[in-house]
Amino acid sequence: MATTLDTKPVLELTEEQFFQIWEHNGAMRIMCNAEGEIVLIPSEVSTMETDITPFVDMTEDQFFVFCQRTHDVRIERNAEGVILIMPPTGAATGNRNAELTTQLHLWTKRDGTGIAFDSSTGFHLPNGATRSPDASWVLRWRYDELTRREQNRFLPLCPDFAIELKSPSDRIPVLKKKMEEYIDNGLQLGWLIVPPQKTVYIYRPHVPVEVLENPNSLSADPILPGFVLDLSDIW
Repeated sequence: MATTLDTKPVLELTEEQFFQIWEHNGAMRIMCNAEGEIVLIPSEVSTMETDITPFVDMTEDQFFVFCQRTHDVRIERNAEGVILIMPPTGAATGNRNAELTTQLHLWTKRDGTGIAFDSSTGFHLPNGATRSPDASWVLRWRYDELTRREQNRFLPLCPDFAIELKSPSDRIPVLKKKMEEYIDNGLQLGWLIVPPQKTVYIYRPHVPVEVLENPNSLSADPILPGFVLDLSDIW
């Protein structure tokens, strides 16, 4: 499945810059259409990586606009500036993700101490990466300290709590590195949920990763006191 990236309103690539990007990203076919949009054709259906940083320096504001214009896929950027493009999920993963978000949102409304976010929310982490967890939560006072402009763009902080849900196109080692990155940037609790194996990896600062096999539920105490995720509709 080809993905079209409209960089023209953000960055005006020269022919030489496009050639360098094409030469540097050998894992996929890259073309440029008549409108100046970059078209990516991956070798397989999975997360695509395209590295334009050696040739074009995209600011945080430019990256935000770029993501808004490329709204049919999820886009992240790692700490090295490499752009990561995630294809749309299948129905089963989408349903599981909706279940995660719904349970977290309902608890958040009752609790009132924080704000919940779905997978479309971007976080600009202290290390420079921009990530979009499948579900996340931030203490309300941290969110309220942000300006209105910051609240309407990628949040310039790491969430306090985040969930990553493995989809068929995800690779577990990549997801584990992402969870470690969250912890290194201030995450207090993270869950990596792998439905096919009914396995959950629990991440906390300064302690080894805990692995649970086929749990019925997950407790977020003490970071989210009283929040328990029912996994019956996730498995």
